[in-house]
Amino acid sequence: MLSKSSTPKVNRFLPGRTIVIILFLFTAAVIGRSAAWFANEPEHQFLLPWFMGMDAVYLVLFSWMMWRPAATSLGLYLYFFVQSAQIVAMVVLAPGMDFTPSLFIPLSYQAAIHLRGRPRQVWIAIFLILNIIPLVLIQNPLRNLALGLPNMAGILVLSAYISTSQEEEIIYTQSQAMLAELKETNRQLEAYTRQIDELAAIEERNRLARELHDSVSQTIFSTILNIRTTQLLMERDPSRVPAQLKILGELAQSALSDMRGLISQLRPKPD
Repeated sequence: MLSKSSTPKVNRFLPGRTIVIILFLFTAAVIGRSAAWFANEPEHQFLLPWFMGMDAVYLVLFSWMMWRPAATSLGLYLYFFVQSAQIVAMVVLAPGMDFTPSLFIPLSYQAAIHLRGRPRQVWIAIFLILNIIPLVLIQNPLRNLALGLPNMAGILVLSAYISTSQEEEIIYTQSQAMLAELKETNRQLEAYTRQIDELAAIEERNRLARELHDSVSQTIFSTILNIRTTQLLMERDPSRVPAQLKILGELAQSALSDMRGLISQLRPKPD
């Protein structure tokens, strides 16, 4: 979700080509309508150079901020202040041009893509107020209020669309980050599993080595002792040799059984 902090932050959400073209065409249409209005109002034609100059400044600043947005929040605030002051000045100088407040709609788009949180809400609210208040205070309050409602709807819809698009982009980015993190975690778990298997194999080898030492080694040692005893009996008491040989055979059979058991444990288990 977008931060609700009041700390101004510049958002790097990039504008879509289609909507930018629409906004430029919309701004050009408003400027063209201004020129047409002056053509039908001879008594106001002395204001035409001023209006064309302010329209040109508005369009240049709008284009510059669209492609080279200010790097700081202060720069954005100054830009919105200058543009808003120009629009209000045009409304005050020529109240009959009730379409002039429509220029707040492109500004609301820029505020939505370059700001977030409370700063965005504040500037959208300022544009809504300036869209209505100057005309309402000058003449025909009800008529101008009705004329200003479509502009207000455009400001709100456009800013809401951008906010929703930004939230979707943030959610998508977070999902990709979580997916990458899960993949990394899975890779680490697989590595840990391999390490555990290796440790288990080492432990099993150590266990078999201990059993080999404890059983087979002792049996073989006993066999060696009995072989020496048999050698002595053959010289001193040959009658006891057969019994001793039987003991040697049992010891050898026991050692063989233990060795077979250990070897069977070393064989790989079937999958």
